[in-house]
Amino acid sequence: MKVLVVGSGGREHALVWALSRSPQVKELYIAPGNGGTGGLATNVPIPAEDVAALVDYAAAGRFDMVVVGPEAPIALGLTDLLQAKGLRVFAPSAAAGQLESSKAFSKDFMRRYAIPTAAYATFADHAAAARYLEAHPAPIVVKASGLAAGKGAIVCQTDAEAQAALRQIMVERAFGSAGDQVVIEEYLSGQEVTVLAFADGRTVKPMLLAQDHKAAYDGDRGPNTGGMGCYAPASVLDDALLRQVVARVLQPAVDGLAELGAPYVGVLYAGLMVSGGDFRTLEFNCRFGDPEAQAILPLLRTDLVDVMNACIDGRLDQVALEWAAGSCACVVMASGGYPGDYARGFEIVGLDEAAKLPDTVVFHAGTRREGGRVLTAGGRVLGVTSWAGGLPEALRRAYAAVERIHWDGAIYRRDIGAKGLRAGKEAA
Repeated sequence: MKVLVVGSGGREHALVWALSRSPQVKELYIAPGNGGTGGLATNVPIPAEDVAALVDYAAAGRFDMVVVGPEAPIALGLTDLLQAKGLRVFAPSAAAGQLESSKAFSKDFMRRYAIPTAAYATFADHAAAARYLEAHPAPIVVKASGLAAGKGAIVCQTDAEAQAALRQIMVERAFGSAGDQVVIEEYLSGQEVTVLAFADGRTVKPMLLAQDHKAAYDGDRGPNTGGMGCYAPASVLDDALLRQVVARVLQPAVDGLAELGAPYVGVLYAGLMVSGGDFRTLEFNCRFGDPEAQAILPLLRTDLVDVMNACIDGRLDQVALEWAAGSCACVVMASGGYPGDYARGFEIVGLDEAAKLPDTVVFHAGTRREGGRVLTAGGRVLGVTSWAGGLPEALRRAYAAVERIHWDGAIYRRDIGAKGLRAGKEAA
C-alpha cells in the first residue's frame, strides 16, 4: 500500500510510526511532516491547511489511503474533496466534523440526542454574553465555538476572570474567527478522561482509556494547552461505566450523525468529566487526540491498516481490537512561554541518547531539520513516550528519556500520570 498522512504534529508522527510497522505499507508519505517524521516517511512540503494542493498531490500520486491527522483540514472539507477524486480516506467529512469545528453545533447536537453534557448557552453578541455571565456567577467555562488549537476553553474561577475571558475571545479576538460565537457552560468538577473510538458510520469500538493533562503547569495549574502529557490505560472508568459511555455518548453520536446524513468514519474522541460514578461530555473531537495518540498507539497490537480499512469499508464489526498488556506514558516537552509567546530555532540535543532507552520513542511535533541539526519550531516540541508492564515503570522510562534531552528554555510537567499512580495505590 501507498499511504499519505496529513499533518505535522506529534499525533501525525505517532500515526506514521504505527503505519510503518504494518507489513502492508510499502510507501509512506506525510504532508508536511516535521523534523522527526523523515526517518519513517517521505516529507512532502504541503501545509495541512492547503486543501487544494493536497487533493492535487494525492490524486496524482494514486495513494491507496489518505489518513488525515489534524482538525483544520477536516473542517475545510479535505475528506469530501479527496473522496470526490475516488480516494479512500480515513477521516470524517466536514459535516460530521462539525462536532469539533463548532462547539455551538456540538452542544445543540448533544441536547438533541440526549447525550449527557453540561448546561450551556450560546452567544454571537458580546453584550448579551456579558449579561448572561452577570446572572450566572463563577466558576464557569467560556469557550470559543470554533477551532482554537485546544486552547479555546477557559475555565474561570471568578466573575472577573469570566468577563476577561469573554473580552479576550469576542473583543480582542485572541482566537480569530473561532470567537465569532462563544459557548458559556456550567463548570463541572471531577476527573477528566478521554475515550477514543474507531467508527465506521454505524459501529463504534472504543480504544484504551487515556488521561490527558491539559493545564500548563504541575498540579493542573495554569492556562489550558493542547496537552502536556498523557498515559494509557487510565482507570477512571470501570467496565460497566465504559459500556454506559458507549451506549449514551459514542453510539448516539454516530447514530445521530447518520440520521443527519453525515455518517461518521474515523476516530471519534469524547472528553468526559467523571464524578461520583456518573459522567458528562465536555467535548467531542473528530480525530486522534494529541498527545493521546502517542500513548495509545504503541499499545495497539492489531494492524492499524486493517482497522482503518474496516472503518472505510463499513465493516468494523468484523475486526477485533487487541491491546498489549501494560501501560504507556507520554511527556510533552514544550518551548519556554508556551502556550503563550515563545521563541523558535533552538538546537535540540540528546535525542539519540533518549532513543537508546528500552521501549521508548521520541515523537516530534514542533521541530525542523537544518543540516544535521534538529531545531525547535513550535510550542509543543516533543512527545517523549515509553511503555512498560506497569505505569510506574513507563513513567520512569519516559522521564529518564526527558532528562537526556535539552534545549534553551525547554519546559515540561513533572507530574504526568500522578493521578494514575494514586489510583493504582488506592486499588492495591
